[in-house]
Amino acid sequence: MSYHSLIFDLDGTLTDPLTGIVRCMNYALSSHNYQPRSEQEIKPYIGPPLEIALSELSDSEDEDHIKELVATYRERYGEFGYAENVVYNGIYELLDTLRSKGYRLGVCTSKFEKYAIKILQEFELDKYFEFVSGCGNYGMTKSDQLRELVDKDIVKQNSLMIGDRDIDLISARQTGLSSAGVLWGYGSSEELTKEKPVFIVETPAQLTAALIDRM
Repeated sequence: MSYHSLIFDLDGTLTDPLTGIVRCMNYALSSHNYQPRSEQEIKPYIGPPLEIALSELSDSEDEDHIKELVATYRERYGEFGYAENVVYNGIYELLDTLRSKGYRLGVCTSKFEKYAIKILQEFELDKYFEFVSGCGNYGMTKSDQLRELVDKDIVKQNSLMIGDRDIDLISARQTGLSSAGVLWGYGSSEELTKEKPVFIVETPAQLTAALIDRM
């Protein structure tokens, strides 16, 4: 098999988190006396770490204040927001096929790890994955997470990171891993192409075919 492990991003790759993220972002902002933002204003922040999104949406660089915003966001996310995800069409079929072909699957997300696990369990996706890496500390980057997976020998260097945003592909490159881009999430073709992934696909069915071709 050409890849030791397939490492999936969560938001924008396995599930569409838009409703929950918009509601939780605005809950955090309004709770701290900021004006709520529109869905279109929040959309570009789906994928990057939460502290970056809330820093830019609040126009604040005060680290303590941003930590407060993050904590408020997570108050609602942990109770309601995680269950407001929607699994993209074709994802269950994709994962069923990949697992039946012998691929080893995992998740690496900038989301707080306990919430990533709750989402996977809520939508019965957890059965497909052998490991889940979520953000554990404030300021931790996805490249830090991938490096930890490699250093702990959870994944080998010949693994593939699959995601919908450039941060997924950049983090893979910084860790010496290969990457693939998907276009059903929140990244554009232009955004992904400039990071030179192994391939870019438009649908889960195309991803299935591309990975089977590489076995």
